[in-house]
Amino acid sequence: MANLARLPAQAPAEKIISELEEHGAVIIEDFLSKDILDKFNAEIDPALENKSANHAHPNPSVEFFHGPQTKHLTGVAGVSTTFTHDILLHPVFELVGNEFLLPNCAEYILNIAHVLDRGPGAGDQLIHRDHDVWPKKMTSAIGGHTQFASLIALSEYTVEMGATRIVPGSHKWPDSREPEQAEIAIAEMKPGSAAIYLGSTLHGAGPNKTDKVRRGMHTSFCLGWLRTEENSYLSVTKEQVKKMPRRAQELLGFGVHDGIANGEGFLGAVDNAIPADLIASGAI
Repeated sequence: MANLARLPAQAPAEKIISELEEHGAVIIEDFLSKDILDKFNAEIDPALENKSANHAHPNPSVEFFHGPQTKHLTGVAGVSTTFTHDILLHPVFELVGNEFLLPNCAEYILNIAHVLDRGPGAGDQLIHRDHDVWPKKMTSAIGGHTQFASLIALSEYTVEMGATRIVPGSHKWPDSREPEQAEIAIAEMKPGSAAIYLGSTLHGAGPNKTDKVRRGMHTSFCLGWLRTEENSYLSVTKEQVKKMPRRAQELLGFGVHDGIANGEGFLGAVDNAIPADLIASGAI
């Protein structure tokens, strides 16, 4: 069985970056403080209680990918102020985004944030790379990273409960290579810890063989000029956006991707202006 390095959230930046460059993934212990973790769970509990494990996804392949024993809470920014004020703005996210995404864009944004309650009986998830949601010919042509992600343990995260399987070093592999069992690490974590990994790193949830629910949150960021998996614009109201920190607004797509200095375009404008500015002024 392979292993992943475990670092504290206050670890030197170069150590976190080094682990991601070499192994494609790292576990950050105590990524969320107990106070933030408790507040976040309290904010999302009511929304998850009203969810069913029947996702009714319009594409049956996506429905199969997540499985019938998993409850999903999407649009987290519209449910939790703890997410928009504390988790979304975590300094480790900023560190990794600046290092791995900014070389290929003027700005990066939130790709998707969703909470997954994987219940008893949830099976093995397909081992996959997150960046494969975009065409492979495009990600290959870029010659760099398009995405990075995290899995934050919001409850116990044990192998028996289906802790995420991650394949260290697989971000350097050809697409055709399949992992051997001995090459797979199990990201067991205590609540509040997080596994950070690159979009090119193989991973997948394990089977939940207990009678408990394993709660985690997948949060990923991508190049600012890509189409995101989740449409954050319709997940929050204008009143909610007004109350967010400016950086949270930008990460949710209410800024712009200004690539003029790089010989590129000015993307995401409304009436030739920055959406966050127009919302703040009441113009929209």
